[in-house]
Amino acid sequence: MAAFGQDPWWVILLKAVLIFVVLVLLTLFNIWFERRVVARMQHRVGPNVHGPFGLLQSLADGVKLALKEDIIPKAADKVVFLLAPVIATVPAFVTWAVIPLGPEVNFFGHRTPLQLTDMPVAVLFMLAIASIGIYGIVLGGWSSGSTYSLLGGLRSSAQMISYEVAMGLALVAVFLYAGSMSTSEIVAAQDRLWFGLILLPSFVIYVISMVGETNRAPFDLPEAEGELVGGFHTEYSSLKFALFFLAEYINLATVSAIATTLFLGGWAAPWGIENVWEGANSGYWPLLWFFGKVFCFIFLFVWLRGSLPRMRYDQFMALGWKVLIPVSLAWIVAVATIRVISLEGNINRTYLVAAIAVLLVLTVALMFVGDKGEAVDEDVPAAGDEPHDAFAGGFPVPPMPAGGAVRGAAAPLTFAHTPGGRTTVTADAEESHE
Repeated sequence: MAAFGQDPWWVILLKAVLIFVVLVLLTLFNIWFERRVVARMQHRVGPNVHGPFGLLQSLADGVKLALKEDIIPKAADKVVFLLAPVIATVPAFVTWAVIPLGPEVNFFGHRTPLQLTDMPVAVLFMLAIASIGIYGIVLGGWSSGSTYSLLGGLRSSAQMISYEVAMGLALVAVFLYAGSMSTSEIVAAQDRLWFGLILLPSFVIYVISMVGETNRAPFDLPEAEGELVGGFHTEYSSLKFALFFLAEYINLATVSAIATTLFLGGWAAPWGIENVWEGANSGYWPLLWFFGKVFCFIFLFVWLRGSLPRMRYDQFMALGWKVLIPVSLAWIVAVATIRVISLEGNINRTYLVAAIAVLLVLTVALMFVGDKGEAVDEDVPAAGDEPHDAFAGGFPVPPMPAGGAVRGAAAPLTFAHTPGGRTTVTADAEESHE
């Protein structure tokens, strides 16, 4: 902490500009990377025309969006409608101010850490800024004057409340082990073993929560095009639409950088490399380790998008409130107990860890017991007891075939040609088809 606050103004300004440039370039690369990876998963080619290997495709998309017509709906609240993309984008950049990218280096003749600034409550600062970014989505959906956009904004607000709680609880265990909320001190506390292994349940809960926090598949309910057309950004176009996607991809890198800092040792080299190469954790080389870990998380995001379908809204909310939050609370109690006993040394830690593991398994198991023990209404006849009237209630639902669902190819039809040139199906063909 003593190394911060001593830089001249030109070093601070240059750091801020470099962070901005890196994030913009990283966004362009992530868009291309996602489209290429999903294309490979779906046996397609992906972007390959603009630039070598299609690397300029993201830049071409940005120019295309900038040249599109900018429309503001009549029913929109104009001021909030214009401010919402900015509110979503700016916090995504600000969060990187407290993320350590490397150790102290020689920066144009001045000795300074590869981090813009740090504070005793840096992690709380990151959580607070991330919460502000969600308000851009909520206000964008509300101010559009569209029902679909409003529903997307409401979903985003519920999603923020649900998964911000789980994310915050997942980080409490990190504070207990590191003894600090400063990002640079948390990285220094992982010099021997990463917190992602020591605090594996917290790491898993954070990874699940960060997918929900960034509105990414399978948790992309605020922009579900299947039922909401485009969700919160249905009425947006041109550069305002581009700002929302810029915020999404920067948040993608932001939550990955936070996970790297808090659980994977930050900019420190992976195990064994520092034993073979003494300079692995000095100079500008830690930037390679840091962004390598970040890209692993980004690949995980892309992998999930190309593999999993979108969840139903009730399933999504049940996962947050019934699984992630209770498990987080139980795990925090377990970690606090282990830390107290480790400091005092009165009880054998082996038996303590085993007992806590058993309690966690029982807690998770009890969450799924109620779903399977639902009562059956005896007044409702079982399927197959009485003939089902498919047209009851006025809904024209055709009945299932008597023998159940038809498997295999359909029966062939024979056609008769009329003098007028039309082709009709004969009655014999219909009867044989039935």
